[in-house]
Amino acid sequence: MKLIIAVVQVYDTDRLLRLVTDAGLRATRIVSTGGFLHMQNATVLIGAADERVAEAVDLVRGACRSRVEVTADLSAPELADWLPGGIHDVTLGGGVVFIVPVERFLRVSGAVPAPACDRIVRGV
Repeated sequence: MKLIIAVVQVYDTDRLLRLVTDAGLRATRIVSTGGFLHMQNATVLIGAADERVAEAVDLVRGACRSRVEVTADLSAPELADWLPGGIHDVTLGGGVVFIVPVERFLRVSGAVPAPACDRIVRGV
């Protein structure tokens, strides 16, 4: 089993989550911020069996395309020396995907003790 961590633009998140859930995979969205432009991102966590990792990555690739947007000057003092003022084309979108092996996966339920939960979920 693998944990796929996809950091994507908020604009692409709903489409990605729809594709992932339509494919029968589970996903969790976490709002995040970072990067050079300090824009809001979404970190999407996807759990997938080893044989479905390529499919999940293809879903991310299909939902999260790069695009060019026109933006006004960022007015950040640290950029003033090398970024000319005015209107700029900025490439946004795409994403970054990390694939991490999962040693253990539990779906916690108050009604099922942990050892029984382990036995149930290992087949996923």
